[in-house]
Amino acid sequence: MAEIVKVEHLYVTFGDFHAVKDVSFSVPKGEIFGFLGANGAGKTTTIRVLCGLLRASQGKVTIDGIEFVKGRENDIKSRVGYMSQKFTLYDDISVGENLEFAAALRQIPRETYLERKQKLLDFIGFNADASTVVRELPGGIKQEIALVASMMHDPQIVFLDEPTAGVAPASRDKFWRLIRLLAQQGKTIFVTTHYMDEAENCNRIALMRSGELIALDSPENLKTNTFSKKMYLIKTTDGAARESLLAWQADRFSMFTPYGLNYHAIFKDGVDEAAACREITQKYGSIAEMKPSLEDVFVQLVEGANR
Repeated sequence: MAEIVKVEHLYVTFGDFHAVKDVSFSVPKGEIFGFLGANGAGKTTTIRVLCGLLRASQGKVTIDGIEFVKGRENDIKSRVGYMSQKFTLYDDISVGENLEFAAALRQIPRETYLERKQKLLDFIGFNADASTVVRELPGGIKQEIALVASMMHDPQIVFLDEPTAGVAPASRDKFWRLIRLLAQQGKTIFVTTHYMDEAENCNRIALMRSGELIALDSPENLKTNTFSKKMYLIKTTDGAARESLLAWQADRFSMFTPYGLNYHAIFKDGVDEAAACREITQKYGSIAEMKPSLEDVFVQLVEGANR
């Protein structure tokens, strides 16, 4: 499919600090593109460039066929919608007033605004009165209204920066159903999230670390390529067993990561895995082979020993 976002050797510097270093990638139309990384990894800075809000220090950025050069910022802004990680509506005015304000900022004709407003409110299933003051709405519905506001000008690309942070699980599920529907309609969704279960919904995921792009692939390929050896889930019987296991495991595992009271582990080369598994079962608890998750990928590549 045609590329709607293309980034070539992007650098963003602030004095001597490199917020983004030599980042290149492209996103086709209609893709749900995940952009993940720890806080300070350069995600939001990159998004600000792609939205036309910040100029690159070096490199080339093309959005929907328009190269980001001086004087073309507004051309890019007209093609993108942006929903920030912080709540972007005004709490003390109504839903309708918030949407009318968003439309006014984009200079949308009133007839077009009224048509789009109703279409978008129907899309999210909003059945309350538009005169409802925003502060009276649950957090999940507020985020859905914020999504509507970001799409009032019918953008081709929607940037969602931590859109479900602090939202209840049921509301998160509904929000992601809306995202998938938008992608099916041909919208390109560029999303950041710290919820790895949400990231499974993405067609592809880019991982950022310290301003650099360190991995880019589908969720399944990221899991397969990051972990070439068997991964195990280890459950211990009690606190004493956990303490003993921690001392025992040091020379046997190349990865040994706590997940609550359990551990995800990979044996080092040369270890007799069958014998080690028997010893764990006899002395410490239970062990079973498991499939890696995106959270395992994130911990290994972004937060783990390879960082």
